[in-house]
Amino acid sequence: MGEYVVHVRPRWSDMDAFGHLNHASMVTLLEEARVPLLFGTAAGEGLADFAKGIVVVRLTVDYRAPVVVEGGDVRVDITLSELRHASFTLDYRVHNGPSVEDGVAVTARTTLAPYDLGGGRPRRLTEREREFLLAHIPSGGEL
Repeated sequence: MGEYVVHVRPRWSDMDAFGHLNHASMVTLLEEARVPLLFGTAAGEGLADFAKGIVVVRLTVDYRAPVVVEGGDVRVDITLSELRHASFTLDYRVHNGPSVEDGVAVTARTTLAPYDLGGGRPRRLTEREREFLLAHIPSGGEL
């Protein structure tokens, strides 16, 4: 199965008293994994509206093992599990290190919706945005 792969480095301040990445920091790590693609790469391809407004509609995080903060990167694999006209769902596998061989510690899912900040309401994905998502984030199976 293919996936969009990104490496994210947890910060020392992200750990809890037990040396594990705390939940709020895990949610931030997921955001840091998707933002370069949805804001940077998309804008570079003429799709700046993602950066103008996108909201998390749903978020689930399942922990299989603690993510230990040791000063190195963790690997985050992202797949597109659902693409609708006004939302899309990303699945994440967070490894406990930078390699695919490092065990999967966390699985997560976010449903995201484009949002018109000026109008104060959700908006539909454009055809170009849908094509971008399909081209850059492989479809995956269930977590």
